[in-house]
Amino acid sequence: MSESVDPTRAPGAFDDVFAANDDYAAQFALEGLKPMAARGLALVTCMDSRIEPLDMLGLKPGDAKILRNAGARVTDDTLRTLVLAVYLLGVERVLVLPHTRCKMASVENDDVVHDLIQEEYGVDTRSLEFHTNSDQLGALRHDLERIRHHPLLPAGLPVAGAVYDVDSGRVNPVDL
Repeated sequence: MSESVDPTRAPGAFDDVFAANDDYAAQFALEGLKPMAARGLALVTCMDSRIEPLDMLGLKPGDAKILRNAGARVTDDTLRTLVLAVYLLGVERVLVLPHTRCKMASVENDDVVHDLIQEEYGVDTRSLEFHTNSDQLGALRHDLERIRHHPLLPAGLPVAGAVYDVDSGRVNPVDL
């Protein structure tokens, strides 16, 4: 009896990253690092691979809690995570940091993304909310207010917004 291969398991598809981890583990130097945010920072940023959160802010492992998602949006899950980070992991301030040339800010609304995925791949994604918004600063303003007024986060929690420029590496504070 021959065994059928599950194509979703993609044999060998992750060999490169597991091999790289062997090298990383051989030189691992973070043993004993505490789970607290040593510099009291939570950073909400995008999943974009052009963003190097630690390096761009002069941080090192253990300094901050980094929350990444498409578009650096403050979703319900982001708020849940911030509540845990504030009360259990030493977070004392929050920086929300979207970036220039973000795909999630390049379309008018979620319908555009739903339609694109449906047309290109035949997948109906309307059960998902992508939080797209072509008004990036408006979205940032909204997200900062969500944090500032969340009933489970401490009043007076320092919250700031900035935009990371993927072409220059500059973080530009935004006073909203």
